Amino acid sequence: MKPVRLIIISVFLLVLNLISGDTKPFPKPFDTQPIKTPFILAEKAIGDMNPPKGFEVQLFAGEPHVHQPISMTWDARGRLWVAECYTYAEGKIGFQRELRDRILILEDRDGDGRFDKRTVFWDQGQCLTSIALGFGGVWATCAPNLIFIPDANGDDKPDGDPVILLDGWNDKKVHHNLVNGLKWGPDGWLYGRHGIQGLSRVGKPGTPDDKRTDLKCCIWRYHPTRHVFEVVCEGTTNSWGHDWDDHGQLFFINTVIGHLWHAIPGAYFKRMYGKHFNPHLYELIDQTADHYHWDKARERWGELKKKKMSPSTNTAGGGHAHCGMMIYQGDNWPTQYRGKIFTVNLSGRRINSDRLERKGAGYVGRHEPDFMSIQDPWFRGIELSGGPDGTVFLLDWSDIGECHENDGVHRSSGRIYRILHGEPEKKRPVDLDKLTSLELAGLQLESNEWHVRKSRLILQERATGDKPAGDIGEARSRLRKILEGNASISQKLRSLWTLHVINGLNEKFLLKLLEHPNEHIRLWAIRFLADDGRSPSEKTASDLARLATTELSGLVQLYLASAMRNLPLEKRWAIATPLASRKDFEEDPVLPLLIWYGIESAVKANPAQALELVKATRMPRLRQFIPRRLAEK
Repeated sequence: MKPVRLIIISVFLLVLNLISGDTKPFPKPFDTQPIKTPFILAEKAIGDMNPPKGFEVQLFAGEPHVHQPISMTWDARGRLWVAECYTYAEGKIGFQRELRDRILILEDRDGDGRFDKRTVFWDQGQCLTSIALGFGGVWATCAPNLIFIPDANGDDKPDGDPVILLDGWNDKKVHHNLVNGLKWGPDGWLYGRHGIQGLSRVGKPGTPDDKRTDLKCCIWRYHPTRHVFEVVCEGTTNSWGHDWDDHGQLFFINTVIGHLWHAIPGAYFKRMYGKHFNPHLYELIDQTADHYHWDKARERWGELKKKKMSPSTNTAGGGHAHCGMMIYQGDNWPTQYRGKIFTVNLSGRRINSDRLERKGAGYVGRHEPDFMSIQDPWFRGIELSGGPDGTVFLLDWSDIGECHENDGVHRSSGRIYRILHGEPEKKRPVDLDKLTSLELAGLQLESNEWHVRKSRLILQERATGDKPAGDIGEARSRLRKILEGNASISQKLRSLWTLHVINGLNEKFLLKLLEHPNEHIRLWAIRFLADDGRSPSEKTASDLARLATTELSGLVQLYLASAMRNLPLEKRWAIATPLASRKDFEEDPVLPLLIWYGIESAVKANPAQALELVKATRMPRLRQFIPRRLAEK
C-alpha cells in the first residue's frame, strides 16, 4: 500500500502546485559580483549613519530573510509586502533567464519595529520591479506584462495563475529602465513609470499594433475596474520614484538630468536624449527644482561614475542618480518634515530633501539639507515608504560596483531599515478590512497619510463590488459632511477623492465645485469632470470655458490647459484664448507650454481661430509657435 500512498500524495501535491501556479521550483540565486569591498554587517552600517538629532535607524529585516528588495507596499493589516528581484540584469538581449523573482510578506506581530513572521506569497516572477495590493489580489509589473495575482480570500496564497492585464512592455533592449512604480493615486487609478530606453507598445493581450499605446519615458496610469490605460505625462530619463502631496499634486524623481518634476497630465518634459513622438512640441518643460544635486557647471554626470566625488558635488547633494521618493505625511517625524520630499541619492549614499513652494503658475523645489548620510559602501537605497505608525521604511538593495549592475550582481544581500523619531508607542496594527465603511470614512481625518490612503482604497473596493458594500451609503454621507463642513482643505480634498472613487459624485455637484473659493477644490473638480478617462460632456466643456475667462489662480489655469487635450478640437479655443490673453503668466515656464500642447493639434484644423489667438495672446511662445505650425506640413 505504501507505493500507492506515495502516488496519491504526489498527485495531491502536484494538484496543489497547479492550483497555486507554482509549477517550477524556485532556483537558488547566485552572485556574480566580485567582492573587492568587505561586506558590512547591518549593525555596523546603522552605527555609521547620521540621522538628525532625535532620530533612530533600526533594522526591520535583512539577509538571509530578504534579498534584492526592489519594491514595497502595505496591506490593510499593516504588513509589509516586498518584491525581491533576482532577475535584474540577468543577461542581455534575447536571453533566457535562469532565476525567478518573488514576493514576501513581512509581519511585525508584537509591534517592536522588527519583523517576526515571513511568508513567501509568490516565487515565479521575472523582471519583477513593483507591486501594489487591491481588489482581491496583487498587481505587479513583470515586463513584458502588467499582471494581477488573485488572492480573493486573503489567505496569502495565489488563487491561481497570474492574469496578464497589459503586455508589450519592453524587456529585451533594457534591464534598468524597465516598467516600474505601481502606486494608487488619490483618483483611484493605479500609476506607474517607464524609462527612456527601449520602446514599449502597450495594450491588452491580443491588441493589434495599430491600437496599442507607444511610450518611452513617462508616467502612466491604469483604471482597476474600467481597465482603461493612458499616458499621464512624458519625458525626462528614468524615473524610479513618485508621490502625491497633501493637495494631491503628483511629483516624481529622476536621474541624470533634473531630479524633480511636477507631473501635470498632458505635460511634455525635457529628455536626456531623443525626441518625443510629436515633432511639433517646439519647447519642453524643465524640471521643477531650482537646483541640481551635483556640480552641474563643473562635472558631467558620466564622469561622476568614474572618479571620486568632488567637494562641490558633495555639498550640492552627492550626485545625479536618484531612486525612490516619498513626500512625508506621517505623524511620527517632527512637523517641520511634513510635506517635504525625500529621495535616495545612490552615488552620494544619502537621503536628499527638497521643500515645495508655489512659484508662478505652479511649484518650485528648493534645496534642503540632506536628511541623512550612509557610510556603508554596499548601501544602494531603492525606495522610501511611510508606515502605519508614521515611521519610514527604507529599502536597501545592498550591492557594490556600477549601479546598472553591468559588472555583476550580489543577490545574497538586502536590507529594510526603519527610521523613527523618539520612541513611538508599540501598536499592533489594526485590520482596516474589519472596520465599517463609516469608520473608514472617518479615517480620512487621520494625521497619518497611511491610514487615509489604505481606508480610501478599501472603500473603493467595497463600492465597486469586490468587497461587501455594507454601510457605504453612510460613508458617503459622512464624507459629504467633511467636504462641506470641515475647515481643513486637505481633509476636504481627502473626502472629495474618496467620494469620487466610491461613486459619490455627479456632474452637477462637480460643476458647482468650479465656483468653490479654494483653488485646490476647483482644480480637482476640473480633473474629475474632464480628466478621468471619459469624454467630457457639452455642459462640462461650456462651464470650463466660462471658468477660463475668470480664473485667477495660475495652478487652476494649468489644469484648465491640461484638460483641453480631452476636449474636441473645436472646443479647445474657448479655453485657450482667455488663458493666453492674460499678462499674469505670460512668461511662466509651464502655463504657455501647456496651452500650446493643448491646441497644437487644433491649429491646422482651424487656421482662422489660430490666427485670432495670435492677435489676442500676450504669450510670446504662442505668437511664435502658431505661425510655425501653420507653415509646417
